Amino acid sequence: MPRTIDLDDIQSLSVDERLDVIEEIWDSIDDEPSPPMISDELKLELDLRLAAHRRNPNEGSTWAEVKAGLLGLT
Repeated sequence: MPRTIDLDDIQSLSVDERLDVIEEIWDSIDDEPSPPMISDELKLELDLRLAAHRRNPNEGSTWAEVKAGLLGLT
């Protein structure tokens, strides 16, 4: 039997309480035994990117470089 959640009830919660609910939902998803399904197109793209990385692992940017660029620190 599907549970229903009333949006008014959710909106009556404080922001901290809503964030707690989100965290509980996220944790419950993380506890699921099977990984999420991905499309064949996405799997192919990930395989291509992994192969490119294996061919030249020094190409590209580190996470620190990307983050600094996004934060305007470069």
